[in-house]
Amino acid sequence: MKLTVLVDNNVYIDHYYYGEPALSFFIEDGDEAILFDTGYSHVFFENAKKLGIDLTRSQKLVLSHGHNDHTGGLVHIDTLFTQQKPEIIAHPLTFFPKRAEEGAIGSPESAEKLQKNYTLTLSKEPLMVSKNITFLGEIPQLVDFEPRQQVGETKLTDTYSPDYVLDDSALVFTGKDGIYIITGCSHSGICNICEYAKQVTGIDKIAGVIGGFHLFDEDEQLEKTIDYLKSNNIPELFPCHCVSFAAKSAIHQEIPIGEVGVGMSVEWN
Repeated sequence: MKLTVLVDNNVYIDHYYYGEPALSFFIEDGDEAILFDTGYSHVFFENAKKLGIDLTRSQKLVLSHGHNDHTGGLVHIDTLFTQQKPEIIAHPLTFFPKRAEEGAIGSPESAEKLQKNYTLTLSKEPLMVSKNITFLGEIPQLVDFEPRQQVGETKLTDTYSPDYVLDDSALVFTGKDGIYIITGCSHSGICNICEYAKQVTGIDKIAGVIGGFHLFDEDEQLEKTIDYLKSNNIPELFPCHCVSFAAKSAIHQEIPIGEVGVGMSVEWN
């Protein structure tokens, strides 16, 4: 499996790609290709062109959750996918309106609109998206230090209610050396996601993790997350997007992490 970072908060010096506070990955599993999240804007498409990546190869477009820093690029996919259109896979709550103090923070496209031109698969249950990659669906709470936290509000009925981002999901690649976990923001909790990936695959060895961990403060949750990562002896850790410098530094002091930036690729077998 090969994963290329199309969008991240970080860009490398002397590598002239666009960055934005968002996330998008292009994933290749043999002959199968997956676009994972679309970032906040057209940047995912522009960076792919600069990298020589043909996004029209994507048979699947998987969304980690409904926030606009992961779904904003959906407004550009009709221009991109003019002929063969990918199947769009997400949690059933992904496309409901979301808002916070700063305004709308949900997907700019509705499920109803997308269904007119795309096959839209909404699933709470784990779902195979390629030969070796599984969409995890809804993540249960499996560790006591990662309770669901409210992020704004969502409109599931006629009125808005607190949003605990139950639509937040992830991917897991089953490799020769264990499982590799690919996250968007980890609103579900990075350790909850890892534990659920173990349950779904039946494999306990986590060989790698890349994506947003949603860790910002130096607090008890960060301490216990570090303890969890250390106890699982994960050889390849790549926290990015929604992880503060302080959190990355604290993790790196205990277990080495890799830097992530636009244009970076990882290959896992």
